[in-house]
Amino acid sequence: MPTKRILLASAFAIAAATATRAQAHAKLESSEPQAAAALDVAPKQIRLKFNEALEPAFSKIKLTDASYTEVSLPPAKVDAADASTMSVPAPALRVGNYHVQWSTMTHDGHKAKGEFVFTVK
Repeated sequence: MPTKRILLASAFAIAAATATRAQAHAKLESSEPQAAAALDVAPKQIRLKFNEALEPAFSKIKLTDASYTEVSLPPAKVDAADASTMSVPAPALRVGNYHVQWSTMTHDGHKAKGEFVFTVK
């Protein structure tokens, strides 16, 4: 009887772990600039690091100013050496608040998006 319980518990644990992995989505682990940062110097790039590899064709970064006017950026690039990182060079930014919006898709087809703000003092 105890062996049956151990087998049942093991099977349940494996099923739970597999289901968790299958439902995982890309999560933003870090950003440069950091969310809510107040910077003395404008950033030269926007760099986003995720917990899994990204699909370059579906990875985008949009930047707007305090009045939600879009700041022109070239297309975001996924890092060839680290497929979980995308970045885009930033133009010369003036003093003010900026809003970063990102969207991506991972190799398993899951879409993710998010946003954060930073300030140039």
